[in-house]
Amino acid sequence: MPTMNLIAKRYSVLPGFGLSLGYALFWLGLIVLLPFAALALNASTLGWTAFIEQVSAPRVLASLQLSFGAALIAASVNALMGFLVAWVLVRYSFPGKRFVDALIDLPFALPTAVAGIALTTIYAPNGWLGRYLDPLGIKVAFTPLGIVVALIFVSLPFVVRTVQPVLEDLEKELEEAATCLGAGRWQIFRRVIFPAVLPALLTGSAMAFARATGEFGSVIFIAGNIPLVSEIAPLIIISKLEQFDVAGATAVAVVMLALSFFVLFLINLLQWWTARRHGMK
Repeated sequence: MPTMNLIAKRYSVLPGFGLSLGYALFWLGLIVLLPFAALALNASTLGWTAFIEQVSAPRVLASLQLSFGAALIAASVNALMGFLVAWVLVRYSFPGKRFVDALIDLPFALPTAVAGIALTTIYAPNGWLGRYLDPLGIKVAFTPLGIVVALIFVSLPFVVRTVQPVLEDLEKELEEAATCLGAGRWQIFRRVIFPAVLPALLTGSAMAFARATGEFGSVIFIAGNIPLVSEIAPLIIISKLEQFDVAGATAVAVVMLALSFFVLFLINLLQWWTARRHGMK
């Protein structure tokens, strides 16, 4: 038996740790790190003073604030609504459940430009819903609110598909035990269900935020692209590239990259703190 174990270890299906790690690091560097390094090097050709002038322009600052603010709002909304959708799909049976479950993945398969045109058709002042919202003073299309709606649409599946497997694997015996001990519904949710789902919920929200910050196709049609009002940061980058201002475009891209890393770092730190706090309990 020891000989068989030794042979199994020696002749594993995949290469050894060193070779596998080398391939993984090489692929990661080629696909991820190399483009980031090229982006930073290109932006460094501006010099520090010119870099600050590029990224501190009023239009750039307004677009960055809009892009990250709208992405944060969309991720927060999807954290709540995505959890509710995942809960319904896991805990209840109803006619058309498989169709609804498949519908969640539609934003993944649908071209973003098609999504933008569809949303604009619905929420424009003369659209299907816009014609009823406009008399109430609610303008969605060609406003920051329309950007938030588009970002919610494209990022919802990230939360649902991240939380759904965790809810499916959650042992119902724990809830039954808590009920036998006299816990109410809110206590069961707060002390049993939510701590188990929270790491997945934070992960899905982080993925939704990351997708929303760089979204372009679905936003460009419904945003209106009004400078200082509804102009997103990716559009600023595209505009600078069309003007052959490659250094300026990379400067804005570097700022977006740095802010995205910072927000994702905070979310990962929150995940670690939550897992550690839950483990201590």
